[in-house]
Amino acid sequence: MSGGISWILIALLAVALTVAAVCDWRSRTIPNGLNLGIALLAIPFWWASGLHIWPDVALHVGIAFLVFALFIGAFALGAMGGGDVKMIGALALWLPPFAVLELLVVMSIAGGVLTLAMAIPHRITKSAAQLEVPYGIAIAFAGLWLISERFLNQFV
Repeated sequence: MSGGISWILIALLAVALTVAAVCDWRSRTIPNGLNLGIALLAIPFWWASGLHIWPDVALHVGIAFLVFALFIGAFALGAMGGGDVKMIGALALWLPPFAVLELLVVMSIAGGVLTLAMAIPHRITKSAAQLEVPYGIAIAFAGLWLISERFLNQFV
């Protein structure tokens, strides 16, 4: 990755992921504009990172489309919200293929922990309301995890 522009864009992505997590926690929604911003910021990031349209950018877009399509299935089953699905697709635009796999693994683990952390008190209080897990938090956590690897795994 070259130049300060890439780092600025990564910092903006980190801020956007944090805002998405806070919004999802507070209202159980992730604003469409925020997801659009995450997706559109990937374009200058590709340019600043020196990616070529073919095959690099095409691969990023194709993988993001596959991830988005996969999670539309989860949305159709009622397992995820629409904002979560859009956020995963937008975040996948930023990542190379193997990093997308890491994103999905970390997101799944974080989502499982988050679900347990919310389900246990929900069960203890015997709440009649349906449990709504703000999965955007797990997605944001996974994205921030991948961003932090650039700093924490300097010796790998």
